Amino acid sequence: MAVYSYKATTPDGTLVEGVIEAADEQVAVERLRNSGVIPLKVSAPRDGTRTGFFSRSAKGDILTFTSELSSLLGAGLPLDRSLNILADISESPEMKGIIKEILKSIREGSAFSDALQKHPRTFPKLYVNMIRAGESGGVLDVVLDKLNEFLESSKELKDHIFSALIYPVILLSVGGMSIIVLLVYVLPKFSVIFAEMGTTMPLSTRMIIGASDAVKYYWWMLLAGGAGLWFVFRNWVRTEEGRLRWDAFKLKLLGDLIRKIETARFTRTLGTLLQSGVPLLQALNNSKDIINNRVIAESINEVARGAKEGKGIADPLTKADVLPALALSMIKVGEETGQLDVMLLKVASTYERSLRVAIKRFISFLEPALILGMGLVIGFIVMSMLMAIFSITNLPF
Repeated sequence: MAVYSYKATTPDGTLVEGVIEAADEQVAVERLRNSGVIPLKVSAPRDGTRTGFFSRSAKGDILTFTSELSSLLGAGLPLDRSLNILADISESPEMKGIIKEILKSIREGSAFSDALQKHPRTFPKLYVNMIRAGESGGVLDVVLDKLNEFLESSKELKDHIFSALIYPVILLSVGGMSIIVLLVYVLPKFSVIFAEMGTTMPLSTRMIIGASDAVKYYWWMLLAGGAGLWFVFRNWVRTEEGRLRWDAFKLKLLGDLIRKIETARFTRTLGTLLQSGVPLLQALNNSKDIINNRVIAESINEVARGAKEGKGIADPLTKADVLPALALSMIKVGEETGQLDVMLLKVASTYERSLRVAIKRFISFLEPALILGMGLVIGFIVMSMLMAIFSITNLPF
């Protein structure tokens, strides 16, 4: 039996906190509900040492807000009372202030979606449109539940990608620092010895010592040049033409991986919106906004035009040729059977699983490639120094 900490509220709005023993988190939630309280948050106790970089992000705050609001509305509490409770229990000062502003707007007569729209940096257009659809259909609690599932799936996928990239980044950083230490601190000592001997050094040794001198004496120029190139590149990518060309290059370089990422993101968003009652054309426009690759996003524009002309989305997507064949076949079946929203979510689940496998394969290739690359660079430096030493002592190499 594990011990879980919880935050809950009574039907009259009183906040309660404590711990509960249960086999898993779901059992703990059920036990709390059976005891007559509304569980807001159930989790394993933490040591409270996570600060700074590892503290909860704004996206995590939105997920927590959505989950807790869904629980309160599902238990029958009115919206204003639910928001008042969330404002009291929010651990983020920024989120607490936002909730209070939303509550103030609602009490002044604004709709919930309109109140959320006043905070575009916190609540994206996709989120606001789903809430508006739930309000118009009288199923706000259901839409919040779907939003919660959508946010959890998105967060899980991003966390998986982030976790997979931690080791390669550490490996690249350590290898880069090792090379810099060799160039800045170790090689200059050898270059002094070689200069005193006055012998002709091998070409590879002269190249390495030249690189060492450049790093040691002109590091500020290298940093300034790198920063300048980055500034030019960033401004170029921010232009429409630059972004299209850069995304097209990435699509050629990592086409399969990018297509899987965008397919999972697009189909899950579109399926969730359609299930929430958002009209198809509006759902397509909102789904296009969350696609990072502009080449694929431009193709979705053509799909929206086809849907507006009554052609559905399967045929326009097929002509656009940006999604994988399996996804197109599943979407076509969903359209023919009248279960497009369900099939889109199945496509998303399929490609999220496939994406995890693809990322694992990519990382399994990247790690030895980085180790080999760093080994070759460091080996070249060491061999160049040994060749110079052997040439000085006239020893055969």
